[in-house]
Parts: sequence; C-alpha cells; structure tokens
Amino acid sequence: MKCHTTNYFNTFIIVADDCPATKGEIPPGTGLKDTVAGIQYDLISKNPYRFTSDEVLLRVYMKRNSIGDENHAGAKELFFSKGQACFRSSPLTKRYGWGIHFNDEGKMALYGSETEPYGKLAGDPNLTALKALRSKK
Repeated sequence: MKCHTTNYFNTFIIVADDCPATKGEIPPGTGLKDTVAGIQYDLISKNPYRFTSDEVLLRVYMKRNSIGDENHAGAKELFFSKGQACFRSSPLTKRYGWGIHFNDEGKMALYGSETEPYGKLAGDPNLTALKALRSKK
C-alpha cells in the first residue's frame, strides 16, 4: 500500500491572508476538548522540534478516534494510505495566528504572528515560505 506524507523540510508556513487573529491565540478548549486545533496546539507547543507533521497528524487522528498506542502501526498504515491535508490547512495557521517552522529534519515548532522570530522566519531566504490556505475564496 502506498504511504503518503505531509512532511515539510526547511519550510515556514505563514498565517493565511484572511486569518482573523492578529497574534498567535491558544485555541479554546485546549487540554479539555479533543478539537483538532487544541490537540495540534498541545502537541507542538509543548514539544517544539520534536514531531514531524506526519507524527502530529497521526496522533490527532488516533486521539480523536480513541485508538490506543498498541494499534499505532495499523493506524499509521491506514491513515497514510490516502493523502492527508497538510498544515497549510490547519486551524492553527488559518484561524489562530500561528506560523509553523519545519527544520531540516522536518520537525516543527509554532511561532505567533506577532513575534520577532515569526518575522525573521517569514523573511528567511534559506527557507521555503508557504502561505496557509485561505478560509474563503
């Protein structure tokens, strides 16, 4: 079975043009509800440069579907057997004002759009800069 990936390397995802947030905002319900934004935020903010995009998306899928770690391999094969939306379509980049940096190993970290590091990463000529997908056409 073909395995698809969402991983980026040496890339910075810039907040969507129509993002309503003017700074990085913590998604409501983080730590309490199993929202996609909340789970993504918890995993990445508490573990900067620890996970790849594929690892975060798989963990979100497993948590939202109550799949235990003992079924990790099977869940991974099933989840990545078809293409998945990448972090350009994440609510973190589209709604909550977070830019996402992927280092040369594909590991990711969040940067609020109001921060100095965000500005530096967005303008870094050594990184591929991609805009998050707009919510509206």
